[in-house]
Amino acid sequence: MKNLSYFLVSIFLVSCTSNTIFKEPKDLIPRDTMTLLLGDMMIASSAKFVKNKNEQKKVNYMAFIYDKYKIDSLRFQNSNLYYTSKIDLYEEMITDVKKNLEEKKDFYNKMSSRKDSIRRDSIKKVGKKLKELDSIKEIEPILEPTKDDFEIKN
Repeated sequence: MKNLSYFLVSIFLVSCTSNTIFKEPKDLIPRDTMTLLLGDMMIASSAKFVKNKNEQKKVNYMAFIYDKYKIDSLRFQNSNLYYTSKIDLYEEMITDVKKNLEEKKDFYNKMSSRKDSIRRDSIKKVGKKLKELDSIKEIEPILEPTKDDFEIKN
């Protein structure tokens, strides 16, 4: 009986190794496209809780992502299942996604700070003009246009 229990436990442990690698699906999404797709999906899932231009929250943007890459959810699911069965490859893809997202974040932060600096410069210029106008004690009266101003001279 003791030998039988050892045998069953060893069979159980050997069968639980989970080295399952699925067959490559016929319509597998290429690795580089899958990396871009995963990045857009991360952005879309994060944007779900942010108000859009129409002041709406909880908008599901995944349909837009599928349309952008011209795929359906089943094709994505099959490709994702295949890539997740290859852990090393999937980790590389996720690392690439994180790197791409960081580059996008840096780019948009630079653009935002550039716009802010342009706004600050504009506000300073307007402030200087207002101070100049305030310092003028006498402002000339605005003259009404006359007929002569509108005549075309040959």
